[in-house]
Amino acid sequence: MRIRPVGAHALLLDCTTITDDYVSDDVPEVDLVEAWRAELWRRREQGDLVAVEIVPAASTVLLDGLPDPTATAEQLTRWAGDVAAATNRPAAADTVARTADRAATEVVVPVCFDGPDLPTVAEHWNVDVPAVLRRLTGTRFRVAFCGFAPGFPYLTGLPAELALPRLATPRPRVPAGSVALAGPYAGIYPGASPGGWQLVGSTELVLFDVHADPPARLGPGTSVRMVAT
Repeated sequence: MRIRPVGAHALLLDCTTITDDYVSDDVPEVDLVEAWRAELWRRREQGDLVAVEIVPAASTVLLDGLPDPTATAEQLTRWAGDVAAATNRPAAADTVARTADRAATEVVVPVCFDGPDLPTVAEHWNVDVPAVLRRLTGTRFRVAFCGFAPGFPYLTGLPAELALPRLATPRPRVPAGSVALAGPYAGIYPGASPGGWQLVGSTELVLFDVHADPPARLGPGTSVRMVAT
């Protein structure tokens, strides 16, 4: 883990560079990021950390709105041992994630599995389409981070060997609510947009509402379960 300054009032935790001897080499970056996210949210809630924004990504966590980045960097160094110990425990990511209120809530997403790319996914996974549906509905997903578009959740939980390529040519328009797969992630399009992910279904669940608090229905740390409709 490396701490990088970003502007005058922000720090970036880079989890691609693991320098802590306590972190096992086989801990996935996504689990280390989640452990840091949960720990930082917990520290902020109990008053140990002052930060306007804590934003996880695929391999980093951004802390923005810091009154004293130098002091915060020293705090992060002190907390690194606790985070490393958490990631080395069995089922560490789930254990750490449950320390945040949002992570303790499971969101059930009703999905109509009628996506045009289901046969392609089945071919890549070397199974039939019903087996793809069983895999997706039987997986406990977790929102690792949001990106691409407001409220677009990147869901982890599928085994690494089931990672899928994006389409060679992106679609010019993917409907809102489309459930899709790409790389190691599952995702749900909160609004209509271009997209190159493999489409497996659709949901009527509203994922982003600017008038809601928070606007994103599926934020980092949220547990997600898909159910077939």
